[in-house]
Amino acid sequence: MVGALATAYEGESDSVKKKSGALRELVVPDSRERNFQVDILAHIPSSVLILDGHRRVVFANRNFLVKSRKEEGEVLGKQISEVFPPVILHYTDLEERLRQVRQTGWPFEDEMEYRAPGLAARVYFYNLTPLKDEHGRVENVLLFMDDVTEKKSLGERVREVERHLASVVESANDLIVSLDAAGSVMTWNSTAERVLGFSPREVERRQFADLFSEAHRSHLQALLAQLAREGKVQEMETGMIAKSGQELLISWRFSAMWEDGGRVVALVGVGRDLTEKRQLELQLVQSAKMAALGEMAGGIAHEIRNPLAIISSIAQIILKKGEDPGLRQECAEKIHTAATRAADIIEALLRFARPSEGLVEEVDVNRAVEGTLALIGHQISLQSIEIDKRLAPGLPMVRGSETQLQQVFMNIILNASHAMPRGGRFTIESQVAPASPEPAIEVSFTDTGCGIPEEHLSRIFDPFFTTMPVGHGTGLGLSIAYSILQQHGGAIRVQTRVGAGSTFTVTLPAERPDA
Repeated sequence: MVGALATAYEGESDSVKKKSGALRELVVPDSRERNFQVDILAHIPSSVLILDGHRRVVFANRNFLVKSRKEEGEVLGKQISEVFPPVILHYTDLEERLRQVRQTGWPFEDEMEYRAPGLAARVYFYNLTPLKDEHGRVENVLLFMDDVTEKKSLGERVREVERHLASVVESANDLIVSLDAAGSVMTWNSTAERVLGFSPREVERRQFADLFSEAHRSHLQALLAQLAREGKVQEMETGMIAKSGQELLISWRFSAMWEDGGRVVALVGVGRDLTEKRQLELQLVQSAKMAALGEMAGGIAHEIRNPLAIISSIAQIILKKGEDPGLRQECAEKIHTAATRAADIIEALLRFARPSEGLVEEVDVNRAVEGTLALIGHQISLQSIEIDKRLAPGLPMVRGSETQLQQVFMNIILNASHAMPRGGRFTIESQVAPASPEPAIEVSFTDTGCGIPEEHLSRIFDPFFTTMPVGHGTGLGLSIAYSILQQHGGAIRVQTRVGAGSTFTVTLPAERPDA
C-alpha cells in the first residue's frame, strides 16, 4: 500500500518531489518502513497535513479527508488557501504561522474552530511542527489537528458544575471549610468569614486547631487525626475564637474526602453557629427555673418558716428561764441547727436560681438529687407522697452543671407529683449504669401515678405539650430537661403503664476514675 503520501508524490511535478526530498528521507527511509509509517499517519484518529515550502499539501491523512468531506484530489498539491475557507485562514492567521515556523524552526500550537460544509462547527487543537533535513533546514511543516470539541464541551460542563458547587458553598448559611490531611485550612467560605471575622487569605495554610479555644484544641486535633486515619464522620460542639476575641459556640461535623486509591486526601468541616441559639435556650431555661420556683414558693416558705418558728420558740424559753446553764446550752444548739437548716435552704434556692455558667463542673449526682429534694421535698410530702431514696454511695463524678441537673431532676419530680394528685409513693434510685459500654450514671424516678397514655408518649418531650388545664402548666418542663441532658451528652427514657405509674431514667456519662 502506497497510500495518500505515495499518491501525493506520484501526482506532483518534479519540483514538488524535489522540494519534498527531506520528507521522503525523514518519514519513509525505505519502502517497507515507508508503507508502515504512511499507514500509521493515514489511520491515526487525528487530522494530519504535511505542507511544503510553498504551502502546498503533499500529504493528507484519512481522518482529515473524512472530517473535511474532501477527496484526495481536492487536497493534495493544493495551496492551503484552497483547502481551508478564507475565514479560517484569517481567524488563525495560518499562512503567517507557517511562514514563522519555517523561518524560526520553532513549533507553534493553538486552537481553532472549523465548520465543514453541512456539519456543525468543531473545535480543533492544532500544532505546526517543522520537518528538517540532515542540515537542519526546514523543508516541510507538519500540521497536526485534534478534534477537542467534546473535551471542550465536557470541560465547560465541568466548569459549570464547579461554579455551581462553589456558589452553593458560598451561599450556604453554614460555615464550610476544607482542610488538608494535616489539618491546615485550604478553603473557607463567606459564612465562615462573616461569623469568625477571618478572611480566606488570613487562614489559608493555617492550622485549623489554632482557631479553637485552648480547652478544646487537643480534642479537635485528636478528632481530625482519627478522621484522617479512619475516614469516619466526626462531630463536636466547641468554642472557637473569632477575630474580635469573642468565643463562639460552633457545632461541627467533619467528613473525609477520598482519592481513587482509598486514601484520605482532605477533610471537610460543616459548622453551625449555636451561640445565639444557646443564649435563647439559656434564657428559656432560666425562665422555666423561675416558673418552677413560683410553683415551689409555698413549700419553700413553709420549709423556712419551720426553723424560724423553732428559733422564735427557743428564744422565748431563754427569756423566761435563761438562768439555767444546761437549758441555755441545749437551746443554743437547737437555734444553731435551725438557723443552719434555714441557711441551707436559702443557699440551695440561690444556687438553683442563678444562671448556669457552662458545663465545667465536676458534679456529684447524689448531691444534686439531695439539693433538689431540699427545695421541693416538703412540698411533695404535703401532697401525701412518700419519698423513698435509694442513692448508691461512691458514684463517679459527672462533668456538667449542678444547677442545670437539679433543674432536670426538679422538672421530673414536679411532673411526677402532678401525676399523683391523691398521693402515692415516689422512688429515686441512683447507680452505675449496668449495661453501658462507657462509664455512666443512671438516676431513675418512679411514681405510682396515673401513667402516660400511649397517644401522648411520643410527645411528652415536645415544647409546650401539656395535659394540664390552661394556666396550670407551661409544657416546657420535660422539654427543657431533655435539652439539658443532650448538652450533657446524656439521655432520658420513660417506661409507663396507664393506671400504674411511670419511671423516668436519666443516663449521664461519668468521669473515668483516672481522668
